[in-house]
Amino acid sequence: MTIRIGKISYWHVHAWEYTQYAQEHPGTEMAAVWDEIPSRGKEAAEKLGVPFFESLDDMLANGNIDAVIVDAPTNRHHEVIVKAARAGKHIFTEKVVAATLHEVNDILAEIEKAGVTLTVSLPRLNDGYTLAIRDILDRNQLGKVTLVRVRLSHNGATAGWLPAHFFNGEQTQGGAMIDLGCHPMYLTRLFLGEPIVDVAAQYGYVTGKDVEDNAVTTLSTASGAVGVVEAGFVNAYSPFSIEIHGTEGTLLYGTPNDTLLLRTKVDGQGESGWKEQPIPPKRENAFSQWVGHIQNGTTAEENVGLAVELTRLMEASNLSARERRAVRLEELRK
Repeated sequence: MTIRIGKISYWHVHAWEYTQYAQEHPGTEMAAVWDEIPSRGKEAAEKLGVPFFESLDDMLANGNIDAVIVDAPTNRHHEVIVKAARAGKHIFTEKVVAATLHEVNDILAEIEKAGVTLTVSLPRLNDGYTLAIRDILDRNQLGKVTLVRVRLSHNGATAGWLPAHFFNGEQTQGGAMIDLGCHPMYLTRLFLGEPIVDVAAQYGYVTGKDVEDNAVTTLSTASGAVGVVEAGFVNAYSPFSIEIHGTEGTLLYGTPNDTLLLRTKVDGQGESGWKEQPIPPKRENAFSQWVGHIQNGTTAEENVGLAVELTRLMEASNLSARERRAVRLEELRK
């Protein structure tokens, strides 16, 4: 059976990418569009040859819609995702699920009550370098992990190619960290492999926008391991990079080439220097995983769990930057 998808907003820069996924996947088709800006939604619906709905409630009440893709402004995620769940629609959403842990927990309660499937776009979980790094960590090649650093930055603010609404603090609920820093954040949490105790952030405003365009967040664990998450909209040639250091070794990726290097003392390998590691192909993307979960009646447990952690860490990061102090995660309202 083909899954018929309603599109909730074209606000996000990845909205058309997810539309293309739905058009190309053999198990899905685009069936309707709603947008908080009617002119944008009508234009998209015309391009797709599907109905445009002035009312989100009307689209969700339509029996020809089985699922939705959410690319609405971040501050509207709670509203639209809860409505979709209550209408019995499966949900694929851009990160973050919502800006606060309390909102995410409310969303998850509605999804569980409705019995629908949620998957979140956390694309770098599926990349080959992530799969290779997880294998290295699983084989304990680094010993105890002591520091993880992940950096992702571009020049969207200085070169002017990010849309203006990406600097609207109310809609975005933040800037470089909550948008681009999401990817380093969930990867850093994943690679640390243990719960975060507290978060400290420093945000910069190089271009004078309403939201930060240059940001660093540090994550601390009870064991003494530290995570460093870096993101920015003001860097021309900053490579995506990963460093993971441990008591027995270190791995490096993207400094600056897309190669994965390992040096480890395990089994006496350290004397032979840095060794390039094989990187497997990407696994299927989050959208295809979502479709599979719908078809098979399964749940995206790891994906959703990391998405919850992502919101928790982002909320703490924003609070830390705002109040200029370290924030313990236990402070956050559940």
